[in-house]
Amino acid sequence: MAESITIFDTTLRDGEQAPGFSMKPAEKVRLAQQLEAAGADVIEAGFPICSEGDFEAVTAVARVCRQAKVAALARAVEADIRRAGDALREAARSRIHVFIATSDIHLQYKLKKTRAQVLADTFSAVRMAREYTEDVEFSAEDATRTDLEYLIEVLEAALEAGATTLNVPDTVGYCVPAEYAALISQLKSRVRGIENAALSVHCHNDLGLAAANTLAALAAGARQVECTVNGIGERAGNAALEEIVMALHVRRDALPFFTNIKTEMLVPLSQALTEITGVGVQPNKAVVGANAFAHEAGIHQDGVLKSPLTYEIMTPQSVGLRQGQLVLGKHSGRHALQKRLAMLGYNFERRQLDEIYREFLALADRKKTVEDADLHRLAGGGALPRAAAEAQAQPGARS
Repeated sequence: MAESITIFDTTLRDGEQAPGFSMKPAEKVRLAQQLEAAGADVIEAGFPICSEGDFEAVTAVARVCRQAKVAALARAVEADIRRAGDALREAARSRIHVFIATSDIHLQYKLKKTRAQVLADTFSAVRMAREYTEDVEFSAEDATRTDLEYLIEVLEAALEAGATTLNVPDTVGYCVPAEYAALISQLKSRVRGIENAALSVHCHNDLGLAAANTLAALAAGARQVECTVNGIGERAGNAALEEIVMALHVRRDALPFFTNIKTEMLVPLSQALTEITGVGVQPNKAVVGANAFAHEAGIHQDGVLKSPLTYEIMTPQSVGLRQGQLVLGKHSGRHALQKRLAMLGYNFERRQLDEIYREFLALADRKKTVEDADLHRLAGGGALPRAAAEAQAQPGARS
């Protein structure tokens, strides 16, 4: 039986930390409302202590989003937690997300604290966050480079203090899927009391493995994924919401899970983020890229025209597109050219089509893409649009 996966979207927090993706409070509200409508379970709206603007943004999102939980990030520091709690006062459903680094490299160079000090900070921070909300998430930053025995100790301290979600981030995108799955399995079996909390994962994409690591963690027992629209975020970004959701949607045979996300809103979400930030996605981006449902190679075009299932494992409509597209270029075949000409109103006999196809290939070698205007010119040598040809064939038509 398929199990539900909680979608924790951090586009408004981790996502906007990427250079060029900063958002104003009103823009965060707009995107948060769209995320809520799409079915996101948790929306991390910002890091209230970092700026007055972020505090205002979290407050505004908490005010308007009444179905999704609204989360605010805080370091394991009293001022951060108090600020996050204040920002969430008007939330219908709130969560404070407390984090502290746990790897020795972070303790030595960044925090300059001992393991014992971080352990104590973890307990006191979670306990303090519980003063504001019953829903407290704890993240062990750089968990995947943390000594396992110490990580277990920290997570148990967070649970004892009242954490309801434990997040195990691959903060620097260091893991490979089998390794990450093994870590999640170890924590599931060894952390005392973990059955009383949700186990969450947050993967970065430094090695291009964020989505793969996330899916591996789900198979190993995690039940919350932290992700962003278009995969934006620090450095190479986060696991992409649209990739995780559609992987679970398409491959339920291998991954028996489901989410509350309305998949037909994925492309509109991607487009909304692009409009707000002014930063688009690369054309070959999975699910939402311009080429995700585009075909130029003749073999692919022929297959898709006969049955989309030959080369499309999901429909364009399932992610919010009206249709895919056949891109006419030097790799295209006769079938695609004939189909496009027919859509423009032209019918040709095979001999005429062969002649036009030769001219088409010559043109395609000079241009990256052949547009409809080019096809009209190629077809203009005496050929009639279908409607005109049919009218001429009617009885009584003039010769």
